[in-house]
Amino acid sequence: MRQLCNYLILLISLGAFAQEPLTLNDCYELVDTNYPLVQQTELLERQNAIDIEAIEKEKLPQFNLAAQATYQSEVIEIPLPNTGIVPPNKDQYRATLTVNQLIYGGGLINSSIEVEAANLRTKQKQVEVNLYQLKKQLNQLYFSILLLQENRRLLEAKQDQLEAKLKEVQSGIRNGTVLPASDKVLEAELLKINQGFTELDLNRISLLKTLASLIGKEISSTTLLQNPEIATSSSMEIYRPELELFQLKKEQLETSENLLSRQNLPKIYGFADGGYGNPGLNPLDNSFQAFYIAGLKLNWNVFDWNANKKKRESLAINKDLIDTEATIFDLNTSIELQQQQSEIDKISSFIASDQEIIKLRKEVLNAADSQLRNGVITSSAYITELTNLYTDENTLITHKIQLELAKANYNIIQGQK
Repeated sequence: MRQLCNYLILLISLGAFAQEPLTLNDCYELVDTNYPLVQQTELLERQNAIDIEAIEKEKLPQFNLAAQATYQSEVIEIPLPNTGIVPPNKDQYRATLTVNQLIYGGGLINSSIEVEAANLRTKQKQVEVNLYQLKKQLNQLYFSILLLQENRRLLEAKQDQLEAKLKEVQSGIRNGTVLPASDKVLEAELLKINQGFTELDLNRISLLKTLASLIGKEISSTTLLQNPEIATSSSMEIYRPELELFQLKKEQLETSENLLSRQNLPKIYGFADGGYGNPGLNPLDNSFQAFYIAGLKLNWNVFDWNANKKKRESLAINKDLIDTEATIFDLNTSIELQQQQSEIDKISSFIASDQEIIKLRKEVLNAADSQLRNGVITSSAYITELTNLYTDENTLITHKIQLELAKANYNIIQGQK
């Protein structure tokens, strides 16, 4: 354990000369760029391009090949003698190639493309929402690491103070002004500080690995997280991407409604049938013949038992459901903002109190320092007061980090990343 401790201390000391800065905004940008979910945006675009290409194929001629061979029990016969008309064969054969070309589709194809485009926008915005929801997790990680970083600095200051005090006590022991073995208490406390360094460094390395996985970038142990100064808006207006998602969902329903309105419109096709068979188009010609038919046809579903109307009514209800979801989201987010603002106010009051406590603790420690030099108190009593100051300073640092975390979360809740 001592070797590990020494190694970590050496590692941090060497890293002090090459510390790499990393800011909270850097982490936000890296998540938006490197998190695996980001790949879905490109995949959705590729999928949409394929779907639209497939829809546009409906504008091209459609070819159908058919062939059949039949045997029927009875055929047409002319019951007049000496007409020279031979009845057709009971075995008949036919192969045809049919070409259909859409001439007028009532705007159905363009509406289908609009639906696909609306679907793409909605899905991409959902990806953005999912990425945005990672920001709170990122905040927690970032400020947890930052707290460990600040705790280490404070522990280093305590170590420096104890080492300086140890030299004074050792000098006092030699001069007979301080009780023997007083230095042992200080040395034991320094060993405990080394254990604290080990715990802090191991926790920090673990959290750095988790943060690196989240932002998709390697983070070395020498990376120094910057302490941000975060400002919050006094406005309660919400700018979250979820609000845009609700609007896009409604637009998606509107395009679907437009598509439904066009499904029952008449459609005009041009067609041509070419074939070869026995008989051909003339059923009285008992031989293999080539033939063709060309023309126009109209398809119009004039009555669908109100099925299309019911589908549009269902879409209208879905719009109302989305409006309800948006209202609930807005309400819950406003409540969450109020709660977060209360948390900010509470922590701010704690910080003011912490600063008063530390001021008093320093006065007590200065008195204890003088008493230790004069042999009035033991090293243990001095360490108690030093530890009390360290604990309260640690509390102040914790509250300061918590305040910045609360502000960062407030901005995430509001949509001001």
